[in-house]
Amino acid sequence: MKIGELAARTGMTTSAIRFYEQSGLLPPAGRGANGYRIYDEAAAERLRQIQLAQRLGFSLDEMRGVAEDMDAFAKEGLLARIDERLREIDALRAKLDGQRGELQQIRDTLQAEWEAGRCLKVDALQAQAPAAAATGRRARRAAPAQDFGGRRKAAAGNP
Repeated sequence: MKIGELAARTGMTTSAIRFYEQSGLLPPAGRGANGYRIYDEAAAERLRQIQLAQRLGFSLDEMRGVAEDMDAFAKEGLLARIDERLREIDALRAKLDGQRGELQQIRDTLQAEWEAGRCLKVDALQAQAPAAAATGRRARRAAPAQDFGGRRKAAAGNP
């Protein structure tokens, strides 16, 4: 099949197919008498594997390794790569959960202070950082002299 047909079957653009071929993820296509690239069903299957690996968050280099493992039927290597990706996802999830918790805590504090008619400064929010650290969350460094009360803090010497 020609590259246009392969693109239609896989939902990829022809430029993406050429890119994967140039990157070594897709074996080089054969050429017809007219010089057009000719692909077989194995190329379509490889592109579906690439699409799956992309959806799962594998990088191009990792996809090359996965493709090599699949070509060699290296079950253990493929399983090890999948296990590593699962660990990466778990670590990212834990980091995001921590950030979400910290943001929720800051939001709740800001809302309570504003409802009470008070203006809370960043320094007060920074005081919450030890609590966040105790739960394993990373505190962020705030910009100095920033005010979260809906107005800007006057510059030094200006009222």
